[in-house]
Amino acid sequence: MTAGTVTSEVFTAAITLKPTAPQHFNLAFTAVTQPCPWPKAYGGDLVAAAAAAAMRSVTDGKTLHSMHSYFLRPADIGAEVRYEVEVLRDGRGYSTRQVRGYQNGKPLYACLANFAAGEPGGSFQAPFDAVADPESLPSTAGYLDGRDGGTMTAESKAYWAGGRSFDMRHVPGPVYLAVDGEKVPHQAVWIKPFDPLRPVDGLTDAQRDLAALAYVCDYTILEPVLRVLDLPWARPGLVTASLDHAMWFHRTGPVGDWLLYVQDAVAADAGRGLGHGRFFTREGVHLATVAQEGMIRAS
Repeated sequence: MTAGTVTSEVFTAAITLKPTAPQHFNLAFTAVTQPCPWPKAYGGDLVAAAAAAAMRSVTDGKTLHSMHSYFLRPADIGAEVRYEVEVLRDGRGYSTRQVRGYQNGKPLYACLANFAAGEPGGSFQAPFDAVADPESLPSTAGYLDGRDGGTMTAESKAYWAGGRSFDMRHVPGPVYLAVDGEKVPHQAVWIKPFDPLRPVDGLTDAQRDLAALAYVCDYTILEPVLRVLDLPWARPGLVTASLDHAMWFHRTGPVGDWLLYVQDAVAADAGRGLGHGRFFTREGVHLATVAQEGMIRAS
């Protein structure tokens, strides 16, 4: 990637797995955590790579429908993580996998992933309120142009603007340097890859797109909590970390056009906050739901 280029290749590199000999379970793969300007790797990097590993272990056509994850230790940036997959069950309608991520000889991530064959049962989705179109909103790069403050560095500014593989446009406004807009416990973020997602070895395009949702969801899921607490990302003394994560995939759909990520703060206390989010296509189809608890430490 050349200077000034924005691309979705960071995401596809994160979920490009290399088969390796298992040490604990049935199958194993390695993946390399991607660059970011923080002390440790991005949590969504681990979730998406684990999703890819689990999907590569299911070969009978079932689709990933849920993941439940714990972040045990921080991961080093630019280093291999070994994802070990345990085949817990293969049934006619459902299959279950456990995935553990190891680095430096220690487990740093664990999840259970469930897969479904699918069957008739009716369809429903909750509505959401209309928001401004993404074309009417500034990109992160446009919003940050000429703005500085707090703990933001040139490196973190470049990462927010173009290093996360996806264009992100906030309603009512971002929480990078200050809480832009009302300090309310909800927001929405339009999300779109900077360029078309590349093929990923070992995954179908539909599986890659499920992994894309798992990857991008972690960037902003705590922001409604930060918004209502008036804690922008660049606030001196603010430290956050992902603790646990749950995700349900209701429907498959391409991740190439704008998606709307509708988010709410559920609770915050004792240095932890819980965020809830739903992904919709631009046409209003509900693809996935996320819940995540994170550490929020504001000195």
